[in-house]
Amino acid sequence: MPQGLKNSAINRIAFVGNYLPRQCGIATFTTDLCEAIAGEHSDTTCIAVPVNDVEDGYAYPPRVRFELTEKDLESYRRGADFLNINSVDLVCLQFEYGIFGGRAGSHVLALLRDLRMPIVTTLHTILREPDAQQRRVLTEVAGLSDRLVVMTKRSAELLQEVYQIAPEKIDLIPHGIPDLPFVDPSFHKDLFGVEGKTVLLSFGLLSANKGIETVIAALPAILAKHPNLVYFIVGATHPHVLRHDGESYRLSLQRLAEEKNVEGQVIFYNRFVSLEELVEFIGAADIYITPYLNAAQAVSGTLAYTVGAGKAVISTPYWHAEEMLAEERGALVPFRDPAALAEQVIDLLDNDAKRHSMRKRAYLYGREMIWPQVARRYMESFQRARTERRHFTPPGFVVKPLDQRPAELPPLKLDHLRRMTDDTGMFQHAIFTVPNYHEGYTIDDNARALTVSALLEELGNEETADLMSRYFAFVWYAFNAKTGRFRNFMNYQRSWLEETGSDDSQGRALWALGTVLGRSNTPSLQNMAGWVFEKALPAIRDTTSPRAWAFALIGINEYLQRFAGDRTITQVREELAGRLLELYRHSRSDSWRWYEQSLTYCNAVLPHALLMCGRAIGNNDMTEAGLESLSWLAELQRGGESGGHFVAIGSNGFYQRGGAKARFDQQPVEAQAMVSACLEAQRFTGDKLWSKEARRAFDWFLGRNDLNLPIYDPTTGGCRDGLHPDRTNENQGAESSLAYLQAMLELRLAETALVSVTTGV
Repeated sequence: MPQGLKNSAINRIAFVGNYLPRQCGIATFTTDLCEAIAGEHSDTTCIAVPVNDVEDGYAYPPRVRFELTEKDLESYRRGADFLNINSVDLVCLQFEYGIFGGRAGSHVLALLRDLRMPIVTTLHTILREPDAQQRRVLTEVAGLSDRLVVMTKRSAELLQEVYQIAPEKIDLIPHGIPDLPFVDPSFHKDLFGVEGKTVLLSFGLLSANKGIETVIAALPAILAKHPNLVYFIVGATHPHVLRHDGESYRLSLQRLAEEKNVEGQVIFYNRFVSLEELVEFIGAADIYITPYLNAAQAVSGTLAYTVGAGKAVISTPYWHAEEMLAEERGALVPFRDPAALAEQVIDLLDNDAKRHSMRKRAYLYGREMIWPQVARRYMESFQRARTERRHFTPPGFVVKPLDQRPAELPPLKLDHLRRMTDDTGMFQHAIFTVPNYHEGYTIDDNARALTVSALLEELGNEETADLMSRYFAFVWYAFNAKTGRFRNFMNYQRSWLEETGSDDSQGRALWALGTVLGRSNTPSLQNMAGWVFEKALPAIRDTTSPRAWAFALIGINEYLQRFAGDRTITQVREELAGRLLELYRHSRSDSWRWYEQSLTYCNAVLPHALLMCGRAIGNNDMTEAGLESLSWLAELQRGGESGGHFVAIGSNGFYQRGGAKARFDQQPVEAQAMVSACLEAQRFTGDKLWSKEARRAFDWFLGRNDLNLPIYDPTTGGCRDGLHPDRTNENQGAESSLAYLQAMLELRLAETALVSVTTGV
């Protein structure tokens, strides 16, 4: 150990990432790294901070001191507070897009931004062609980290070429491996009843990108030359795959083995194996095969294990394999090529001298990868991070003032949403908190509910998939293919009360469908939504309501986020946005900066749509009109001084030009529309003032209003129907409750979008 590390000030290290007994490669790596450093440095306290992807968490060992909840943004901030007050000297983060909540794992940024100690981040995935969100997240993770650890030269090159990371910030440390002896495969074969047989092995959590089908397809040719052979496929199906797709991939492999008549030579070991069991499987293998399908695979722990154990390895040429198996430490075959794989296996089995020399080269190469060596190099990286940090934070925990950290949002509670939903869809009204069957259902509310469901899915809430399907079914059923329009009102007996709904209901339905198309990753819903969206869109051109145009425009912009090349949809957007701009130009004056001669309901949706379209199209006239009208509306809806509370235009008379503003009844949809519009203005301008305006409107739900009474009911998860001059309306109908949920979810998404100036990206 270098002299400088013997008296290291790093007495307490926190490892953030998945942790055993959670079943995934990151959990195994984090646990092994933490234990290796603890074992090599007995004077250093190592604690773990894992990420839970299930509500009940896992039966963690005592080393785990704090647990993050994957989809709960606030848990990341609480985690930062925990680490700051517990005298942690350094955080070692394991970064992988898929293990943290938010788009592209962006929830982890809330943790990193608040930490006050050096951060060393191991990057397990580095994409050559990231999308905009993936690039932003990794770039900020890198910016917030003092040092970055990668496991391959290719990864270090990508960091510099694609993400412009300075090379002096990067440490190249190989994937750690257990220190295994160099043994003859026959030594372990009796444990599995395969004495005298040749053993091929693949192991790891099973998923479709592992390419196991390539090996099974190659077996007939291999068995023709070496009939006394078996193929072990070791490992459980990946938990996330199991949750979404069940055992469909494993079953497809079993069917393939039957089709190829090799089912007698293919042995599945379907469970997550311990390290001790894994060592025995590796020991019994004559040839290890990694037939992965993705060339951009930056790291493979299974490959590192087998190379370090001195196995003969055949792999497809993904990045990690190209480096690990260079200089004849293994053999590479093309992707998805069973014939080439069979040829390579046969060649190695026919040539003992070649196979054994390959094994020896691999084993010697792996001596630098055993965990004690890797732990030493990580500690050197930790010490560099500690030494190089320019600004040391004084000891003790300093709480951030409110203006320096985002205000916490209420926890998500969906009890009332479920209460208001039956097998048909969402009820329109409630008597207090009880659904009012007499008033039936509307497309307006079910479209709103579908929008909320899509936002919930984007935030990673998988529990509402059944509700999303139900709301979509209602929207689908409401569409009248003969007229190209949606019906709106349905009674409790499931009979439509009209053949054609209002213009606004047409626009709202398009907004919901566009949101599903732009944000949902559920293929069946996307396919159906695409058909309805295409059939329903032409009718919006015949509507006369500016709000219907605005609702539809927001849906169109959502759609074009994913399908930007759709020229037909783009033309409709340009036409409707042009109409809004013309309305504004015709009606506007210095004292009346609005689109019509009155302000009525959902007012902020008009500047929201115009601003969104101007931003997408690159039309400065639209963005200027949108910002000007939204600023004017924000001033109108502010009580008292400039820092006053939100006061919606009341529905009891609205606000006619030259008349008096109605103060009551204030409706939740006005606050929601203002939140949405202000967040769009903040995305466009980067000005924090718009975030404050959005929060001012949202705080109306929480009691910062004319009566200082909460509109949102935290005991039910519902929202009261409005604010009267002397009280709240205690009914908690669909429109109000969905308005609250949409506003809250959009604020949550905005916190993870990385487009505010606070990100530094």
